[in-house]
Amino acid sequence: MDELLHHLRNLGFTEMEAKVMVELAKQGALSGYEVAKRIGVSRSNVYATLQRLSSQGFLRCSPGDPVRYSVLQPDELTRMIAGHMQESLRYVEEAMPQPGPSELPFYNIEGDKNVLETLVRALDRAKREIVVSVWREEASMLREDLERAEERGVKVLWSCDGGDNYLRHFIPWQHDTLKEDTPAGRRFSFVVDRQWCMLGMRGDNISAQAVVTEHPVMAELLLQHFTQEMVLFELEQDIGTDLFERYGANYEKLVRKYVSHGDEH
Repeated sequence: MDELLHHLRNLGFTEMEAKVMVELAKQGALSGYEVAKRIGVSRSNVYATLQRLSSQGFLRCSPGDPVRYSVLQPDELTRMIAGHMQESLRYVEEAMPQPGPSELPFYNIEGDKNVLETLVRALDRAKREIVVSVWREEASMLREDLERAEERGVKVLWSCDGGDNYLRHFIPWQHDTLKEDTPAGRRFSFVVDRQWCMLGMRGDNISAQAVVTEHPVMAELLLQHFTQEMVLFELEQDIGTDLFERYGANYEKLVRKYVSHGDEH
């Protein structure tokens, strides 16, 4: 019952409206006095709520003395609510002012739920291409969303670390540790339609954190990084033995030229 009331509140009904509607659905047609007695609320508040719901079309009134109220059948009720919501959504989409140039080009998101919901909405909006760099744990969470995008004709390019070839577009690659004190977490990045970007980190013991932007420089950097990793992967598959013999595993001789390690002076 509490969960039903919670979802009715999410749909825009007040606590009182939700309780009245649920009580009428359970008991059938009732007078205002009977409703007030059953839910333990003053008659004046209940009468005001009944009149409001009736005027909005969610309740039916039976003439007589006293007037008796009944709620719509669940399928009628949900269709009416959906219609009202769609109308409001269309209006907001058309009437909401567009963000001006003063808006910040980057914003932060924290928490697994917020990060995931933001990302899924972006994937659902994708029209042409999604470029993905993730670890296995995050890839498994988003597999269905990315497959749905592919079914719509969106090109999905994967770079996935942390497991065997369990994804259709699996391309393994290694993440280098930059510093010993770098927070322990799995890095991920997404570029949608070469415009919308998310770059972040998530771990078993840390909550997800991400930066979201449509700044063209970030999109360019992430796409360049992805391309370089894929080119390197192709080279390793073709002439990997020669590369290892010349530069060492993980190319230590090259890396040391450009990365300062804590133990080096």
